[in-house]
Amino acid sequence: HVPTNSGNMAAEQNEKAYQKQLGVNVGFGPKGKKARPGKNGTRYYKNVGLGFKTPREAIEGTYIDKKCPFTGNVSIRGRILTGLVKTHKMNRTLIMRMDYLHYIKKYQRYEKRHTNLPAHVSPCFRVREGDTVVVGQCRPLSKTVRFNVLKVIPSGSKSGKSFAA
Repeated sequence: HVPTNSGNMAAEQNEKAYQKQLGVNVGFGPKGKKARPGKNGTRYYKNVGLGFKTPREAIEGTYIDKKCPFTGNVSIRGRILTGLVKTHKMNRTLIMRMDYLHYIKKYQRYEKRHTNLPAHVSPCFRVREGDTVVVGQCRPLSKTVRFNVLKVIPSGSKSGKSFAA
């Protein structure tokens, strides 16, 4: 039997290993109703700094993500980049397209270039293709992922390719 402090914790247990936050003892603490962080119990969250606010979903949500910059063991340092969400097909990972200009000295002109950057998306964000995201550099989270989404700026129109009449 696994002690749980919240009623909807079972929804977060979709992996083989038991998912829990580091430093939070589940099943311990007062049993009565008290004002505690999170909706149904103790929850660890932090401010990543650099002017980025901790999302309400990270504070009140029940998700468990050790790679989340707000509730996990990841620190943001180094570069802060902005780009467009190209694909969001992977589990908690997106591909961001960064457009930039490269100067060619011979012709004294710029050429357009782009690079695709994989970034980890915390479950506290609702991201769709076409949205603009601000990502921050962190330690390597996998073979290719070295960035974490810190802010999502939703696009006004429907994302994806559409037919123009």
